[in-house]
Amino acid sequence: MSTSHNAQYKEVEKSTLYEYTKRCIDVVFSVTLFILFSPILCILAIVVKLDSKGPVLADTPERVGKSGKLFKMHKLRSMVENAHELLRESPQFQKLFETYKKESYKLRNDPRITGVGGFIRKHSLDEVPQLINVIKGEMSLVGPRAYYPDELVDQQRKYPYTKQAVKIVLSIRPGITGFWQVSGRSEVNFDKRIQMDANYVKRRSILYDLWIIAKTPWAMISGKGAL
Repeated sequence: MSTSHNAQYKEVEKSTLYEYTKRCIDVVFSVTLFILFSPILCILAIVVKLDSKGPVLADTPERVGKSGKLFKMHKLRSMVENAHELLRESPQFQKLFETYKKESYKLRNDPRITGVGGFIRKHSLDEVPQLINVIKGEMSLVGPRAYYPDELVDQQRKYPYTKQAVKIVLSIRPGITGFWQVSGRSEVNFDKRIQMDANYVKRRSILYDLWIIAKTPWAMISGKGAL
């Protein structure tokens, strides 16, 4: 994704006060949550390491952030080592990869998920290290999903009418949580999901963000926000 042609990103402007307040909330909440979750993260890191071969953090490619800038999104590893490359390059996963693309880059029964991985994904515990991305300013607590570059290209080819929505979505930082995750509609296809994200960008406000943050713990506990 190119970062030099900013005209391709359709920004929905908000007040300076909103942007400043949102950033303050992001930093204060993220630092607080990271401190609170640190003991759990340490335990999960040990369990992930003991459960299967590979690093503690997921070894996935960069994601597309604000204005198309690529960044490394931190997640606890919930799949086998080199899972991303295996799906795309290994002949044994060729049919699975085709299903993956047809299902808007989601798999209901993914054989790459480890024993511990299934649990931490269901309750979104693998997402906790993304608090570091928020503190660094690469992500926000609330925002659109962070997509893989090839996912955006393929899905826009499949749903060409989503290009305008993608431009709007890429005009702001992606989030750890968002409207579609807490709405119980996390299984929708790309065209509906990207439109929900674009609608969030247009509608976003501090109260709306706080409402989404307030609903996120239940989505994590129930597993309804998991993909």
